[in-house]
Amino acid sequence: MKQDIILAGVGGQGILSIAYVIDNAALADGLFFKQAEVHGMAQRGGAVQSHMRLSDATIWSDVIPKGQADMILSVEPLEALRYFDYLRPDGIVVTSSTPYRNIPDYPEIDGVLEALRKAPHAVVVDSEKLAKEAGTVKAQNVVLLGAASSFLVLKEESLVRTIEDLFRPRGPVVLEANLKAFDLGRKAALGS
Repeated sequence: MKQDIILAGVGGQGILSIAYVIDNAALADGLFFKQAEVHGMAQRGGAVQSHMRLSDATIWSDVIPKGQADMILSVEPLEALRYFDYLRPDGIVVTSSTPYRNIPDYPEIDGVLEALRKAPHAVVVDSEKLAKEAGTVKAQNVVLLGAASSFLVLKEESLVRTIEDLFRPRGPVVLEANLKAFDLGRKAALGS
């Protein structure tokens, strides 16, 4: 069993937090994982991506070949499109419908979303709306992690425990908002 994931987004959207939760849940589940360095964090608003590989056997490389990613998990819709050539023919894209307009010529969002829905399997959620419903717009990354959770090889309990470990030090309000964001994202993906 193995799963190759491309994480994508924009600096400041919480890609490192998603990676932390997936990595630590994999450890809790007794899996091997390799994560390539997160690229693009030099400035807030710049493109960010990383390769994550999970397996029940030794992983020799942290780089996912083009055409082999099982999933693109993106906090920004245009960034999800950037990595389509990495996706397997039967792969899944989990992304937000909420654009982060960090470039002056950002294309019309309807065209971006139409292109995303051409993926073999696409889960597009309104992360901004769901994060606000959870209590903080900053939890959009956790909404998307929740949306991806049903498709990950990880146990839901391991993901939730790691979210608790990550956000508990930030206080009960932040913890509860992130747990709710995860749950809302999961339910949105299952309903799509």
